[in-house]
Amino acid sequence: MPRLLPFLLCLVALLAAPAAASAAPDQVMTFEAPDELMSDADRDDTLREIQSMGVTRVRALVYWREFTAKPRSTKAPKFDLRDPDAYPADTWGLLDRLVQSADSRGMELQLTLTGPGPEWATKKRHDGITRPSAKQYGRWATAVARRVGASVDLWSIWNEPNHPDFLAPQYKQGSPASPGIYRDLYVAGEKAIHGVPGGNRDKVLFGETAPVGNSNLVEPLVFLRRALCLSSSYKRDKGCRKLRMEGYAHHAYSRKGKPTFRSIDKNEVSIGSLDRLVKALDKAAKAGAIKKNRPIYLTEFGVQSYPDKLAGVPKKKQPEFYAASEHIAYVNRRVKAFSQYLMRDDQPRKSSNPLERFGGFETGLRTSSGRKKPAYNGFMLPLRVSKAGTSHVLWGRVRPATEPVDVTIQRDTGNGWKRLTTTRTGAGGVFGLGTTARDGARYRIRWTRGDGATLTGPPIRPY
Repeated sequence: MPRLLPFLLCLVALLAAPAAASAAPDQVMTFEAPDELMSDADRDDTLREIQSMGVTRVRALVYWREFTAKPRSTKAPKFDLRDPDAYPADTWGLLDRLVQSADSRGMELQLTLTGPGPEWATKKRHDGITRPSAKQYGRWATAVARRVGASVDLWSIWNEPNHPDFLAPQYKQGSPASPGIYRDLYVAGEKAIHGVPGGNRDKVLFGETAPVGNSNLVEPLVFLRRALCLSSSYKRDKGCRKLRMEGYAHHAYSRKGKPTFRSIDKNEVSIGSLDRLVKALDKAAKAGAIKKNRPIYLTEFGVQSYPDKLAGVPKKKQPEFYAASEHIAYVNRRVKAFSQYLMRDDQPRKSSNPLERFGGFETGLRTSSGRKKPAYNGFMLPLRVSKAGTSHVLWGRVRPATEPVDVTIQRDTGNGWKRLTTTRTGAGGVFGLGTTARDGARYRIRWTRGDGATLTGPPIRPY
């Protein structure tokens, strides 16, 4: 093993091996693969693949419009919308099969109950997102919880409610409108889920916020304050009661995937500025809006890669940025969940305009055609290499490992890959070490599984 110089010991202690002591001890990796998991043809194979990576939790968006009755009608159905058995026979089939598949593998399922909703439940009765009825949403949430609640104990209310694609209006006469709409939806959904038999023990997450804001999107921390009835200085409106909130869900995407990016707008929260969200939640608790020490769930995250050259980074950088982001989340004791969004990139659209052609997400571990990207093995063997003066400090993990295992670290300084050291991971497959920096050095992990197969991570440069 490389000799640790005395001044390096404290750096390794901070960045690597003892991180488990300062990290959230029960931090979980969540995986989201919407196209595959909502497909009867692909679901089981995808769950098998995800589970082989050591992932035990998957997230799915349950769209109100897709699991209800008469979604295109302007008139509400005439039956008890809280009763799942009163809905048409084919309403729940896809959701039931997802729950059953996850159950059969012993995997945890997080469900996000979100819009767009049926036309009859929204104010304009045509778009599914404009001022959805909290009363009707609560009835539907009750039906979903009654239907699958025995197999689900982690929920969140609405996806990216600070984004105009999911909730409208975001602003009214220049003032944020979506936070107040969301608060009503959250209260109705939380009460519904906790109100079904056995549901009081379930966790319901608040937020699911997008990371940025502008004239069309409400900034996440502005959204948080307004939804919790707090002023810009975190003074609480006494007319608003304290909310029950088991955690705050957030999508901490960063611009161009850069893990250390911090927006000059202090109301935005990317992976590199998670401290802003921690402080905001603590101030909200001090104001009496929520309980203390509310955990953070990073329920959607990924690093965009080429072929999207506007928002993405080269494929070889995707695992480098993802590992650095995961490390940031790992050492933050308030973060209870990190995540990977997409197994496979979204299909490109038929357009010569890059903005339109790659208007989806290229955050997958596979290309849109199914070919593995460097990020695939990078997800299983994440490695962060940090610069520290004349030294390199390495943090990494073996994703499928749950017990300590031996891993080999290789380095290439221009003369090919050579063994740097073999080290033993801690619990959860995490390890850390330091070594003298070498110009142009690249590092990677090699690990031989119990079945004899050897996995090799992608080359990682210091970042």
